[in-house]
Amino acid sequence: MSKSADPRPQLAFDELGTPLRDTTFVVFDLETTGGSHEQDAITEFGAVKVRGGEVLGEFATLVDPGRGIPPEIVTLTGITDFMVSSAPGIEVVLPAFLEFAAGAVLVAHNSGFDVGFLKAACRELGYAWPKPAVVCTVRLGRRVLSREEAPSCKLSALAAFFRAETTPVHRALDDAKATVDVLHGLLERVGSLGVQSLEELLDYIPEVTAEQRRKRTLAEDLPHEPGVYLFRGPSEEVLYVGTASDLRRRVRQYFTASETRSRLREMVALAIRVDSVTCSHPMEAEVRELRLISAHKPAYNRRSKNPRDSWWVVLTDEPFPRLSLVRTARDGALGPFRGRARAEEAMLALQQATGVRPCTVRIPAKSPNASPCALAELERCAAPCAGQQSAEEYAPALRAVDSLVAGHDTHPLHRLALRLSELAEARRFEQARADRDRMRTLVRGLDRGQRMAALAGIAELVAARPDSLGGWEFAVVRHGRLASAGVARRGVRPMPVVEALVASAETVLPGAGPLRGAMAEEVAIVLRWLDRPGTRMVRCSSPWAEPAHSAATWRGWLDRADAARDSEFDRD
Repeated sequence: MSKSADPRPQLAFDELGTPLRDTTFVVFDLETTGGSHEQDAITEFGAVKVRGGEVLGEFATLVDPGRGIPPEIVTLTGITDFMVSSAPGIEVVLPAFLEFAAGAVLVAHNSGFDVGFLKAACRELGYAWPKPAVVCTVRLGRRVLSREEAPSCKLSALAAFFRAETTPVHRALDDAKATVDVLHGLLERVGSLGVQSLEELLDYIPEVTAEQRRKRTLAEDLPHEPGVYLFRGPSEEVLYVGTASDLRRRVRQYFTASETRSRLREMVALAIRVDSVTCSHPMEAEVRELRLISAHKPAYNRRSKNPRDSWWVVLTDEPFPRLSLVRTARDGALGPFRGRARAEEAMLALQQATGVRPCTVRIPAKSPNASPCALAELERCAAPCAGQQSAEEYAPALRAVDSLVAGHDTHPLHRLALRLSELAEARRFEQARADRDRMRTLVRGLDRGQRMAALAGIAELVAARPDSLGGWEFAVVRHGRLASAGVARRGVRPMPVVEALVASAETVLPGAGPLRGAMAEEVAIVLRWLDRPGTRMVRCSSPWAEPAHSAATWRGWLDRADAARDSEFDRD
């Protein structure tokens, strides 16, 4: 028996997955002009479709790479420029291969190389990568065979070891046929170790410690329902929090080879228990996960080390207010922004749009007598610090900020757009690009903040979404926070369920700031759920509406700016 044959717990019948004898494999090989996915091109496809040991079909063709084939590659493969000159291009061959392999498990010897070329071709031609399961016969061979049996896992060595009927010769179809025999030999080996399903095979290929497998019992009592799970350590501390549509199935994955992250393997080694909170639907699970991470700050959640704290842009409280970045919002704040850099971009655009002073000195209310700074000479400031602008003359800039953030007036955005046109006419394209990108950040921040503030301002909102089984998912939202969640299964009258959820919902007292004290991330989760097609409003304590002059009226401009920026990146 191989040294890697660890005892494996017996799976329940409903966990066996797809038997290997019923699994369709497409064993393939590519020949290329070199080893780089980005710089080289495919010259030949070869593939064999098999199931249960029976060959179902073959796929083989040369491919015109659109470039010369290096002499060393010609020597290795025997494929010349003349041979591929009349062959179809990759734009013809790739869709045909994807159709041939649709729904099958891909198998390749050193699959990272071949799959990398397929992914690069998909990106180049605009095809979505179908994300099939992939089996690498090199990795499987190293898992199954001892060094004494197979000192080398090269295809030629394994083909000889398993007495393959086809000898690999660096031609795609012959190498694919040899890989089929190698695959069948390896599957016979793993079958004797208890690997009988595709899921077990995919779990078996990476190395899994015996301790990791033994802890699989921690998932035994978890339900097959959506919710949140908490890994706890020796001192009952919460190590990690996550969500799942099926709690038991998801947690079991941490004890198999499908979990490859070393950080979480370390967490699993420390865990002594897994607790769970069953949720009515995925949106409730997202919210509860967010709240639990915020409360416990688990050591193994990246969000604990890199919290997604929001940034806000506010006016300072002084005689000549300026814009400042803060973490705690107050009434009239612009945000939330997911990072300081974005908030700073928006702040610079807002200064330019409204005329709020960009300097950071504190200016007294009476008799300011400092010398004007360079910003005044550049006409970026009216120099209130030098007494050249009174508080009354400065006040319109402050009102412009308040009106823009509240959604009462968008004239400052028109001012920015006009400046962009002037810069373009003056052929100052670099400055125009920088100003446009800052304006994009400002418009997007205004739009997002106004929509979230509108939701947070509603005392109570009840919404429903159809589930996939003919029932309904419900959410009771109070001031942007999820106060209650539930479901009415198919055949259950929905309104009595709604009344019960409203009666049992959490009491939410509004706080300060545009989001009434709610966490920005929670409001964003709820808003995404409400925005999804099919969501219906059941009741609302007050009309859910955005200001008539909100930044939503600039979404068309934002789309055009995004398209222009994307095209610039393409050219770069």
